Amino acid sequence: MTKSGYHLILGGCGFIGRAVARELASRGIDVVVAGRVPPIGLSSLGLPGRIDYRAFSLADADWDQLIAGVAVIHHYAWSSLPASANADPARDLADNVVPTLRLLDAMRRQGAAAPRLVFASSGGTVYGRLRQIPVAEDHPLHPITAYGVGKAAVELYANQYNALYGLDCRIARISNAFGAEQNAGRGQGAVTIFIQKALAGAPIEIWGDGTVTRDYIHVSDVARGLVALALAPQTEGPRTFNIGSGGGVSLNSLIDELASQLGRDLDVRRVEHRSFDVPTSVLDTTLARQILGWRPVVSFSNGIAMTIANFRGDTHRSV
Repeated sequence: MTKSGYHLILGGCGFIGRAVARELASRGIDVVVAGRVPPIGLSSLGLPGRIDYRAFSLADADWDQLIAGVAVIHHYAWSSLPASANADPARDLADNVVPTLRLLDAMRRQGAAAPRLVFASSGGTVYGRLRQIPVAEDHPLHPITAYGVGKAAVELYANQYNALYGLDCRIARISNAFGAEQNAGRGQGAVTIFIQKALAGAPIEIWGDGTVTRDYIHVSDVARGLVALALAPQTEGPRTFNIGSGGGVSLNSLIDELASQLGRDLDVRRVEHRSFDVPTSVLDTTLARQILGWRPVVSFSNGIAMTIANFRGDTHRSV
C-alpha cells in the first residue's frame, strides 16, 4: 500500500468506520483502519488491497507516529455511550476528549503538513431539546447528556485549533445510523436491535410510550456523506454538517414498519422512559446537500428491508 496521502480511520474496525473504509477503497483511495481489535480478515471489508490495519487505542496512542504521512484523519473512535458517559462523566472526558486534544496538538506540530480531520459528532445529542424541527447546524448546542457534552467539547476545540493554527477540521453531526454490521450488543441502535430481536422472536423493549422520534439513516448513506465531507475542497465556508435522513420516525412507527415487512405482530414490552432521551431529534441536511452535493438515497423502508435481508442471509456479521 502506498502510505503517502492515505486516509487513517480511527475506530476503523467499527460500524461506521468499516463502511467508510469500503467507500474510500471503492474510489481508489488507500486506507488504514486503526482499532483495538483487527477485523476478521481484511477481505471482510472489501477491496483488501487498498485497506490495511494498525493497532490503536485512544488511551495511549503515539499521535506523532500514527498520523505521519496521513492525508485525512477520520476520527470515529469513542469509547462511551450516552448511558455510560452519564454514569461516569469524568472517565468519558479522560477517555475521549483529552486524547482528542492530544491528537489536535500532534496535528498542530506538523504545521503546513498537517492532515485534514473529519470528526464524527452526534447530531442526536449535541443539540439537546430542539427549538426547531428539523434542526439546522446553527441551532445552539445544549446537550443534556455527558456523551453530548463530550462531543460538543471536541467540536469547540477543533474549531479553536482551526482559528488559532489553521488546522482543517471538519465536523459531521451524524443522526441515528443503522445497518446489519452494527453491534447491537452495545445497546445502541434501536433499528438494528429491534430487527435482531424480531427475527429471533425475542421481546422488544421500548422506553416510554413509543413517541420518541429519531432521524434514522442507513449506514451506506452515512459513509457517502462522510467521504463527501472528507474529499470536499478546503474553503472558508461551513465546516460543520448534519448527516441524516432529514425525516423523523417514532419508535411506534419503527415497530409498525418491522411488523409489516415481517408479516406478523411483534412482542413489544414498554418500560419507563429515560430522562436523557430527548423527545424528537431530526436533522436539517440542507447544508450538506448544497455544499457537499450529498443527499441520502436509501429510504427508511428500503434500509429496513436491506438490513433484514442481510441478517437473514448472514451476508454481514456484527462486529
